[in-house]
Amino acid sequence: MTWLEKLKRNKTMDPVTAALYLVPAGVVVVVFRMIPIGSAFLLSFFDVKMGRIRGFVGLAQYARLFQDPTFWSSLGTTAYYVLGVVPLSLFLSLFAAVLLNQKIRALGFYRTVYFLPVVTSLVAVSMVWKWIFHPRLGLLNYFLQFLGGGSLQWLEEPRGILEMATGALGWNWWPDAFAGPSLALIAVIVVAIWRGIGYNIVIFLAGLQNIPDQYYEAARIDGASPRQVFWKVTWPLLSPTTFYVLLSTTIVSFQVFTQIYLMTGPPVGGPMGTTKVIVYYLFEKGFDAGGNMGYASAVALVLFGIILTLTLVQRRIVERRVYY
Repeated sequence: MTWLEKLKRNKTMDPVTAALYLVPAGVVVVVFRMIPIGSAFLLSFFDVKMGRIRGFVGLAQYARLFQDPTFWSSLGTTAYYVLGVVPLSLFLSLFAAVLLNQKIRALGFYRTVYFLPVVTSLVAVSMVWKWIFHPRLGLLNYFLQFLGGGSLQWLEEPRGILEMATGALGWNWWPDAFAGPSLALIAVIVVAIWRGIGYNIVIFLAGLQNIPDQYYEAARIDGASPRQVFWKVTWPLLSPTTFYVLLSTTIVSFQVFTQIYLMTGPPVGGPMGTTKVIVYYLFEKGFDAGGNMGYASAVALVLFGIILTLTLVQRRIVERRVYY
Protein backbone atom coordinates (compact mmCIF):
# COMPACT_ATOMS: atom_id res chain seq x y z
CA MET A 1 0.00 0.00 0.00
CA THR A 2 1.44 3.35 -1.02
CA TRP A 3 1.61 6.37 1.28
CA LEU A 4 -1.12 8.07 -0.76
CA GLU A 5 -3.47 5.13 -0.28
CA LYS A 6 -2.70 5.10 3.45
CA LEU A 7 -3.43 8.82 3.61
CA LYS A 8 -6.77 8.37 1.85
CA ARG A 9 -7.71 5.50 4.16
CA ASN A 10 -6.57 6.93 7.49
CA LYS A 11 -7.43 10.59 6.77
CA THR A 12 -4.51 11.50 9.05
CA MET A 13 -0.77 11.95 8.74
CA ASP A 14 1.93 11.13 11.26
CA PRO A 15 3.99 14.07 12.59
CA VAL A 16 7.21 12.97 10.85
CA THR A 17 5.57 12.85 7.43
CA ALA A 18 3.89 16.20 8.03
CA ALA A 19 7.22 17.73 9.03
CA LEU A 20 8.86 16.42 5.85
CA TYR A 21 6.20 18.14 3.77
CA LEU A 22 6.97 21.41 5.54
CA VAL A 23 10.75 21.19 5.00
CA PRO A 24 10.89 22.75 1.47
CA ALA A 25 8.75 25.73 2.47
CA GLY A 26 10.65 26.02 5.76
CA VAL A 27 14.00 26.13 3.95
CA VAL A 28 12.75 28.93 1.67
CA VAL A 29 11.46 30.94 4.64
CA VAL A 30 14.69 30.52 6.62
CA VAL A 31 17.09 31.19 3.72
CA PHE A 32 15.26 34.06 2.03
CA ARG A 33 13.45 35.60 5.03
CA MET A 34 14.84 34.83 8.46
CA ILE A 35 18.57 34.91 7.62
CA PRO A 36 18.38 38.25 5.72
CA ILE A 37 16.33 39.82 8.53
CA GLY A 38 18.81 38.58 11.13
CA SER A 39 21.76 39.78 9.04
CA ALA A 40 20.21 43.23 8.61
CA PHE A 41 19.62 43.44 12.35
CA LEU A 42 23.26 42.64 13.10
CA LEU A 43 24.66 44.89 10.38
CA SER A 44 22.70 47.86 11.74
CA PHE A 45 25.10 47.91 14.72
CA PHE A 46 28.25 48.00 12.57
CA ASP A 47 29.92 50.48 10.25
CA VAL A 48 29.84 48.60 6.95
CA LYS A 49 31.13 50.34 3.84
CA MET A 50 31.96 48.85 0.46
CA GLY A 51 31.22 45.38 1.82
CA ARG A 52 33.76 45.65 4.68
CA ILE A 53 32.92 45.78 8.38
CA ARG A 54 34.95 48.64 9.88
CA GLY A 55 33.85 48.41 13.47
CA PHE A 56 31.06 48.17 15.99
CA VAL A 57 29.11 51.43 16.42
CA GLY A 58 26.17 50.30 18.57
CA LEU A 59 23.12 52.55 18.25
CA ALA A 60 25.00 55.32 16.45
CA GLN A 61 23.38 54.42 13.13
CA TYR A 62 19.90 54.85 14.63
CA ALA A 63 20.85 58.12 16.33
CA ARG A 64 22.15 59.47 13.02
CA LEU A 65 19.06 58.20 11.24
CA PHE A 66 16.58 60.03 13.43
CA GLN A 67 18.59 63.25 13.09
CA ASP A 68 18.66 63.09 9.29
CA PRO A 69 16.09 65.49 7.77
CA THR A 70 16.16 63.52 4.51
CA PHE A 71 14.94 60.44 6.37
CA TRP A 72 11.97 62.35 7.79
CA SER A 73 11.11 63.94 4.44
CA SER A 74 11.24 60.54 2.69
CA LEU A 75 9.07 59.08 5.45
CA GLY A 76 6.57 61.92 4.96
CA THR A 77 6.57 61.31 1.19
CA THR A 78 5.91 57.62 1.84
CA ALA A 79 3.02 58.53 4.15
CA TYR A 80 1.51 60.69 1.39
CA TYR A 81 1.88 57.80 -1.03
CA VAL A 82 0.23 55.28 1.31
CA LEU A 83 -2.64 57.65 2.15
CA GLY A 84 -3.19 58.21 -1.56
CA VAL A 85 -3.01 54.60 -2.70
CA VAL A 86 -4.73 52.60 0.04
CA PRO A 87 -8.15 54.33 0.40
CA LEU A 88 -8.63 54.93 -3.34
CA SER A 89 -7.50 51.42 -4.23
CA LEU A 90 -9.94 49.90 -1.72
CA PHE A 91 -12.87 52.01 -2.89
CA LEU A 92 -12.29 51.61 -6.63
CA SER A 93 -11.57 47.88 -6.48
CA LEU A 94 -14.64 47.20 -4.32
CA PHE A 95 -16.82 49.32 -6.62
CA ALA A 96 -15.54 47.50 -9.71
CA ALA A 97 -15.89 44.09 -8.04
CA VAL A 98 -19.53 44.76 -7.15
CA LEU A 99 -20.22 45.71 -10.78
CA LEU A 100 -18.36 42.69 -12.13
CA ASN A 101 -20.27 40.42 -9.78
CA GLN A 102 -23.50 41.14 -11.69
CA LYS A 103 -24.85 39.00 -14.49
CA ILE A 104 -23.73 41.00 -17.51
CA ARG A 105 -22.58 40.07 -20.99
CA ALA A 106 -18.86 39.63 -21.74
CA LEU A 107 -18.12 39.40 -18.00
CA GLY A 108 -14.96 37.35 -18.58
CA PHE A 109 -13.63 40.00 -20.95
CA TYR A 110 -14.07 42.79 -18.40
CA ARG A 111 -12.41 40.74 -15.67
CA THR A 112 -9.46 40.04 -17.97
CA VAL A 113 -9.10 43.72 -18.86
CA TYR A 114 -9.02 44.75 -15.20
CA PHE A 115 -6.50 42.06 -14.26
CA LEU A 116 -4.21 42.55 -17.26
CA PRO A 117 -2.09 45.34 -15.66
CA VAL A 118 -1.30 43.04 -12.72
CA VAL A 119 0.47 40.48 -14.91
CA THR A 120 2.17 43.14 -17.05
CA SER A 121 5.81 43.90 -16.31
CA LEU A 122 6.09 46.75 -13.82
CA VAL A 123 9.11 48.05 -15.72
CA ALA A 124 7.11 48.22 -18.97
CA VAL A 125 4.15 49.81 -17.21
CA SER A 126 6.34 52.46 -15.59
CA MET A 127 8.05 53.40 -18.84
CA VAL A 128 4.76 53.64 -20.76
CA TRP A 129 3.20 55.85 -18.09
CA LYS A 130 6.34 57.99 -18.01
CA TRP A 131 5.73 58.80 -21.66
CA ILE A 132 2.02 59.40 -21.01
CA PHE A 133 3.00 61.97 -18.36
CA HIS A 134 5.64 63.61 -20.57
CA PRO A 135 5.12 67.41 -20.32
CA ARG A 136 5.58 68.07 -24.05
CA LEU A 137 4.92 64.81 -25.90
CA GLY A 138 2.67 63.04 -23.43
CA LEU A 139 -0.78 61.76 -24.34
CA LEU A 140 -2.35 63.11 -21.14
CA ASN A 141 -1.37 66.71 -21.83
CA TYR A 142 -2.63 66.29 -25.39
CA PHE A 143 -6.10 65.44 -24.08
CA LEU A 144 -5.98 68.30 -21.58
CA GLN A 145 -5.21 70.73 -24.40
CA PHE A 146 -7.92 69.17 -26.55
CA LEU A 147 -10.42 69.82 -23.76
CA GLY A 148 -9.31 73.43 -23.49
CA GLY A 149 -7.04 73.07 -20.45
CA GLY A 150 -3.39 73.83 -20.02
CA SER A 151 -0.42 71.49 -19.96
CA LEU A 152 0.99 70.26 -16.68
CA GLN A 153 4.54 69.27 -15.85
CA TRP A 154 3.39 66.08 -14.06
CA LEU A 155 6.59 64.16 -13.17
CA GLU A 156 8.62 67.37 -13.32
CA GLU A 157 6.36 69.42 -11.01
CA PRO A 158 7.72 69.77 -7.44
CA ARG A 159 4.88 71.93 -6.09
CA GLY A 160 2.26 70.41 -3.84
CA ILE A 161 -1.24 70.00 -5.22
CA LEU A 162 -2.76 72.24 -2.54
CA GLU A 163 -0.20 74.92 -3.34
CA MET A 164 -1.05 74.62 -7.05
CA ALA A 165 -4.80 74.77 -6.36
CA THR A 166 -4.56 77.89 -4.22
CA GLY A 167 -2.14 79.46 -6.68
CA ALA A 168 -4.71 78.98 -9.45
CA LEU A 169 -7.18 80.91 -7.27
CA GLY A 170 -4.76 83.81 -6.92
CA TRP A 171 -3.33 82.96 -3.51
CA ASN A 172 0.37 82.60 -4.22
CA TRP A 173 1.52 81.94 -0.67
CA TRP A 174 1.22 78.53 0.93
CA PRO A 175 3.27 77.01 3.78
CA ASP A 176 5.50 74.16 2.64
CA ALA A 177 4.25 71.97 5.50
CA PHE A 178 0.70 72.17 4.13
CA ALA A 179 1.42 72.13 0.40
CA GLY A 180 0.41 68.48 0.11
CA PRO A 181 2.05 65.83 -2.07
CA SER A 182 3.71 67.03 -5.23
CA LEU A 183 2.03 66.58 -8.59
CA ALA A 184 4.87 64.19 -9.49
CA LEU A 185 3.97 61.96 -6.54
CA ILE A 186 0.28 62.11 -7.51
CA ALA A 187 1.24 60.81 -10.95
CA VAL A 188 3.07 57.86 -9.38
CA ILE A 189 0.07 57.19 -7.13
CA VAL A 190 -2.22 57.06 -10.17
CA VAL A 191 0.01 54.44 -11.79
CA ALA A 192 0.14 52.36 -8.60
CA ILE A 193 -3.65 52.36 -8.24
CA TRP A 194 -4.17 51.52 -11.92
CA ARG A 195 -1.77 48.59 -11.78
CA GLY A 196 -2.83 47.11 -8.45
CA ILE A 197 -6.60 47.47 -8.69
CA GLY A 198 -7.01 44.27 -10.71
CA TYR A 199 -5.54 42.08 -7.98
CA ASN A 200 -7.83 43.60 -5.35
CA ILE A 201 -10.82 43.15 -7.65
CA VAL A 202 -10.13 39.42 -7.88
CA ILE A 203 -9.89 39.16 -4.09
CA PHE A 204 -13.13 41.11 -3.61
CA LEU A 205 -14.87 38.99 -6.26
CA ALA A 206 -13.88 35.84 -4.39
CA GLY A 207 -15.30 37.32 -1.19
CA LEU A 208 -18.53 38.39 -2.88
CA GLN A 209 -19.09 34.99 -4.44
CA ASN A 210 -18.63 33.29 -1.05
CA ILE A 211 -21.61 35.15 0.43
CA PRO A 212 -24.59 32.71 0.49
CA ASP A 213 -27.54 33.72 -1.70
CA GLN A 214 -30.07 33.03 1.08
CA TYR A 215 -28.98 36.19 2.87
CA TYR A 216 -29.82 38.28 -0.17
CA GLU A 217 -33.12 36.44 -0.67
CA ALA A 218 -34.12 37.06 2.95
CA ALA A 219 -33.24 40.75 2.63
CA ARG A 220 -35.33 41.14 -0.53
CA ILE A 221 -38.29 39.35 1.08
CA ASP A 222 -38.10 41.83 3.95
CA GLY A 223 -38.29 44.67 1.42
CA ALA A 224 -34.69 45.91 1.67
CA SER A 225 -33.54 48.30 -1.04
CA PRO A 226 -30.32 47.60 -3.01
CA ARG A 227 -28.48 50.18 -0.86
CA GLN A 228 -29.71 48.53 2.35
CA VAL A 229 -28.74 45.10 1.01
CA PHE A 230 -25.20 46.33 0.41
CA TRP A 231 -24.73 48.02 3.80
CA LYS A 232 -26.56 45.43 5.90
CA VAL A 233 -25.59 42.22 4.10
CA THR A 234 -22.73 42.58 1.63
CA TRP A 235 -20.49 44.96 3.56
CA PRO A 236 -20.52 43.09 6.91
CA LEU A 237 -20.01 39.68 5.29
CA LEU A 238 -17.25 41.11 3.08
CA SER A 239 -15.37 42.57 6.06
CA PRO A 240 -12.78 39.70 6.30
CA THR A 241 -11.87 40.23 2.64
CA THR A 242 -11.74 44.01 3.10
CA PHE A 243 -9.50 43.59 6.14
CA TYR A 244 -7.09 41.39 4.18
CA VAL A 245 -6.97 43.82 1.25
CA LEU A 246 -6.39 46.72 3.64
CA LEU A 247 -3.46 44.97 5.33
CA SER A 248 -1.82 43.73 2.13
CA THR A 249 -2.23 47.03 0.25
CA THR A 250 -0.78 49.01 3.16
CA ILE A 251 2.27 46.75 3.43
CA VAL A 252 2.92 46.79 -0.33
CA SER A 253 2.49 50.57 -0.51
CA PHE A 254 5.18 51.14 2.13
CA GLN A 255 7.57 49.09 -0.01
CA VAL A 256 7.16 51.03 -3.26
CA PHE A 257 10.40 51.37 -5.19
CA THR A 258 10.29 50.36 -8.87
CA GLN A 259 7.89 53.08 -10.04
CA ILE A 260 9.90 55.74 -8.22
CA TYR A 261 13.19 54.45 -9.64
CA LEU A 262 11.95 54.30 -13.24
CA MET A 263 9.49 57.19 -13.49
CA THR A 264 11.24 60.00 -11.59
CA GLY A 265 14.48 61.82 -12.19
CA PRO A 266 17.16 62.27 -12.99
CA PRO A 267 17.96 62.45 -10.20
CA VAL A 268 15.72 59.65 -8.97
CA GLY A 269 13.28 60.88 -6.33
CA GLY A 270 12.90 64.21 -8.07
CA PRO A 271 11.83 66.80 -8.73
CA MET A 272 13.57 68.35 -5.72
CA GLY A 273 13.24 65.11 -3.74
CA THR A 274 9.43 65.26 -3.62
CA THR A 275 9.09 61.60 -4.71
CA LYS A 276 11.93 60.15 -2.65
CA VAL A 277 10.24 57.41 -0.61
CA ILE A 278 11.74 55.52 2.30
CA VAL A 279 12.74 52.41 0.31
CA TYR A 280 14.61 54.48 -2.26
CA TYR A 281 16.29 56.35 0.59
CA LEU A 282 17.38 52.94 1.91
CA PHE A 283 18.66 51.92 -1.54
CA GLU A 284 20.49 55.22 -1.96
CA LYS A 285 22.33 54.88 1.35
CA GLY A 286 23.15 51.21 0.85
CA PHE A 287 24.30 51.27 -2.76
CA ASP A 288 24.72 54.80 -4.12
CA ALA A 289 26.13 56.90 -1.27
CA GLY A 290 29.34 54.98 -0.58
CA GLY A 291 27.60 51.68 0.09
CA ASN A 292 26.95 52.13 3.81
CA MET A 293 25.08 48.85 4.36
CA GLY A 294 25.07 49.29 8.14
CA TYR A 295 23.13 52.54 7.88
CA ALA A 296 20.84 51.07 5.20
CA SER A 297 20.15 48.10 7.48
CA ALA A 298 19.12 50.49 10.24
CA VAL A 299 16.71 52.18 7.84
CA ALA A 300 15.32 48.75 6.88
CA LEU A 301 14.78 47.81 10.52
CA VAL A 302 13.00 51.10 11.24
CA LEU A 303 10.77 50.56 8.19
CA PHE A 304 10.06 47.02 9.39
CA GLY A 305 9.09 48.41 12.80
CA ILE A 306 6.76 50.99 11.22
CA ILE A 307 4.99 48.40 9.07
CA LEU A 308 4.72 45.96 11.98
CA THR A 309 3.30 48.66 14.26
CA LEU A 310 0.72 49.75 11.70
CA THR A 311 -0.27 46.14 11.07
CA LEU A 312 -0.79 45.50 14.77
CA VAL A 313 -2.78 48.75 15.12
CA GLN A 314 -4.98 47.77 12.19
CA ARG A 315 -5.55 44.34 13.68
CA ARG A 316 -6.35 45.90 17.03
CA ILE A 317 -8.79 48.51 15.74
CA VAL A 318 -10.18 47.33 12.39
CA GLU A 319 -10.47 43.63 13.20
CA ARG A 320 -13.09 44.41 15.83
CA ARG A 321 -15.47 45.23 13.00
CA VAL A 322 -14.74 42.06 11.06
CA TYR A 323 -17.51 39.43 10.94
CA TYR A 324 -16.20 35.92 10.37
